Amino acid sequence: MAIRVLLVDDQPLLRTGFRMILEAEQDIAVVGEAGDGLQALDQVRALQPDVVLMDIRMPRMDGVEATRQITGPERDGPAKVLVLTTFDLDEYVVEALKAGASGFLLKDAPAHELVQAIRVVASGEAMLAPSITRRLLDKYATHLPSGDEPMPDTLHTLTDREVEVLKLVARGLSNAEIAADLFVSETTVKTHVGHVLTKLGLRDRVQAAVYAYESGLVRPGAQ
Repeated sequence: MAIRVLLVDDQPLLRTGFRMILEAEQDIAVVGEAGDGLQALDQVRALQPDVVLMDIRMPRMDGVEATRQITGPERDGPAKVLVLTTFDLDEYVVEALKAGASGFLLKDAPAHELVQAIRVVASGEAMLAPSITRRLLDKYATHLPSGDEPMPDTLHTLTDREVEVLKLVARGLSNAEIAADLFVSETTVKTHVGHVLTKLGLRDRVQAAVYAYESGLVRPGAQ
C-alpha cells in the first residue's frame, strides 16, 4: 500500500513542489495539505496519513505544538511527523524532537532525500543522523539540565551494556559504528537499542538521544 502523506506548510508554492516530487513515486500518495498547525490537526483526524511533513514556523499553531498533539498520548492515529526547517540548527527542531517528531529535514534537501526520508519515517525508523542530534543538543545546551541533578530512576532499569549503547547513540554513532566499538554484531546492537526504547518508553533513537542528554547521562560537549 502507498505511504499516505499530509503536507503542512504555510507557503503554497512549497507544498506544490513537495507534492510534485512525492507524487512521482509509486509508493507515496499525497492525501492532503494544510497551511498551519490547526488545519493539520483537522486533516490528520480526517485523512489518517502515515507521515506528516511538518513545517515549524506557521501562523495560528506552529509545527511544534501540532507535532505534540499529533504524536501525543491522545493521538487519533499512527501518523508520524517529519519536521521541515529552513536552518540546520533551528532551536525549534529540538523542541519538535522532544514533542515526538521522528526526525527533521532541511527544506532545500535534494528530492531523493525527501523521498527517502518519507519512506524511512513511515517504516518506523528515525530520520535524523545522530551526529546532527548531537550538534543540536550541544548548541542548545542551555535548555538542558546542568548534570548536577540526580539521574532518573528509569535509567536503573537498563543493563550496563544498554547504558553503553545509549551513550553511543547520543554521541552520534550509527548501529554499525556502535557494533565496531563494542565488538559485537549489528544485530546485537539493534536488540540493545530496542530494549532501551522499550524500557524507557521511547519511540525511536532520536528520543533516546534527547533522553540521554536530558537525564544527565551524556553531557553537552562531552567526548
